[in-house]
Amino acid sequence: MAVMTINFQFNRPRKTTNEIHYIERVINSGALVGGGNESAWCQEWLCENLGAGDAILTNSATDALELSAILIDLSPGDEVILPSYTFVSSANAFVLRGAVPVFVDINPDTFNMDHTLIEAAITPKTKAIVVVHYGGNPCEMNEVMRIARENNLYVIEDAAQGILSKFSDSYLGTIGHLGILSFHGTKNIVSGEGGALLINDPLLIDRAHVISEKGTNRKEFTEGKVDKYTWVDVGSSFLASEVTAAYLHSQLENSDAITSHRVNTCFEIESSLQEHSDLLEEHKIKRFKGNSSNGHMFPLVFQGYEARENFIGKMATKGFQCVSHYTALHSSEGGKKHGRVSSKMEVTDFVASGLVRLPIWSEFGLPVDSLVDSILSSIRE
Repeated sequence: MAVMTINFQFNRPRKTTNEIHYIERVINSGALVGGGNESAWCQEWLCENLGAGDAILTNSATDALELSAILIDLSPGDEVILPSYTFVSSANAFVLRGAVPVFVDINPDTFNMDHTLIEAAITPKTKAIVVVHYGGNPCEMNEVMRIARENNLYVIEDAAQGILSKFSDSYLGTIGHLGILSFHGTKNIVSGEGGALLINDPLLIDRAHVISEKGTNRKEFTEGKVDKYTWVDVGSSFLASEVTAAYLHSQLENSDAITSHRVNTCFEIESSLQEHSDLLEEHKIKRFKGNSSNGHMFPLVFQGYEARENFIGKMATKGFQCVSHYTALHSSEGGKKHGRVSSKMEVTDFVASGLVRLPIWSEFGLPVDSLVDSILSSIRE
């Protein structure tokens, strides 16, 4: 039996100019724990370049979500509205505080939570709305924020895939009360693992730092405001190490170039496929409108699981690794146990069964022409 060779994997992060230099500098300093100079540089970059009120580097986006769940004082029985088509952390962070995730369907064009279904999901127990900017594609934040204001709810933006994407003139993660970023190795800007909490509500900033420092007032101590620090609130060990921050430092310095490269790749694929729109329409293959503004993802949606797996297999024989995405949370064992649905989930079920993500690289070297030719031939086959 011939061995299938994948020449072009789904994701390849870019190695930039100064990762090794900054990591060596941290090692030579002996200051490896979180909250040091590298973390401070990255946090300042996020605030200045994105417009966040404050930022805390965390071990992961999952950590940032869990920190946010503590910060908004969730209690057992509280409800949090979110899409079902998302990664488990978007729900699990709130379930850990005893809250109930309430799932609503997604928009058929953007694959984001359908904002027209949010108000029907609100009950007296609702505490927050968690929007997920799928693939870096922005949700309709004006409507989300209006609904939140009228119902006195927190808005948490899960922008794990959305760094440097915008809604109107605002970067994703800076519109809601809190925002979440991911620097996981599969994202545009990477540090291996790692994430960030963006704090846009000034009333939440001080407590966010206490929670991130294991519930202590260590930040006040490092700023010389107290002569020793002590336990003052609940918290955990959320801070990313200085080694992680050092790697991220170099990535952020090159973030505009990385983002432009990915956006251009998506544009090339879109332009080429547009010339063959009749073929896609013939096979009822759906693209989402307004490909992610940061070039994070290029999905195609096929008519069901069998067609999706068939396409993935054919692309593999041509050397390209294409992958599916989430199992819808409402249909998972954990979702049935811990959450509930508030609407029909027809679009979510359709997208979850048929979506394929094409390879998009931050690094150079992905042969876009060959990728498109392989896509078209696989569809024709």
